[in-house]
Amino acid sequence: MEKQRVLFLCTGNSARSQMAEAFLREYAAQYFEVYSAGLEPKPINPYTIQVMDEIGFDISGQISKGIDNYLGKVLFKYLITVCDDAEKNCPATWPGVNTRLHWSFEDPAKFEGSAEAKLAKFRQVRDLIQSKILTWLMEQNIPYMRQLTK
Repeated sequence: MEKQRVLFLCTGNSARSQMAEAFLREYAAQYFEVYSAGLEPKPINPYTIQVMDEIGFDISGQISKGIDNYLGKVLFKYLITVCDDAEKNCPATWPGVNTRLHWSFEDPAKFEGSAEAKLAKFRQVRDLIQSKILTWLMEQNIPYMRQLTK
């Protein structure tokens, strides 16, 4: 079976799309080739790396990428925007995309507060993304392969 390509897109590729990429790759790598990108890529937020590591996902080797890395170069079965800005500003036409989905998640990097409060927001968004990925896999009748660490 040929793997289906999935691209998670957000504005900065610094938090939400990185988390989604890591979860889907870990849970269903035998079914999907997983990518992420940003409209205006920024370095991965240190809180993103920290909260993913807390649940056993080492994403310290992942890098932030722009859509120009893929647009017109890679054909995707799924393009999934994970923030409202990306949904609004994503190119209306993306050659080769079969299915376009939008999953709206709050940007944890915009949260104001203490370091502990920011970590709590990143954890909340991480958990919502993980739940959405697992629900989507169940809807697609794709068994996920990794035991949850929480």
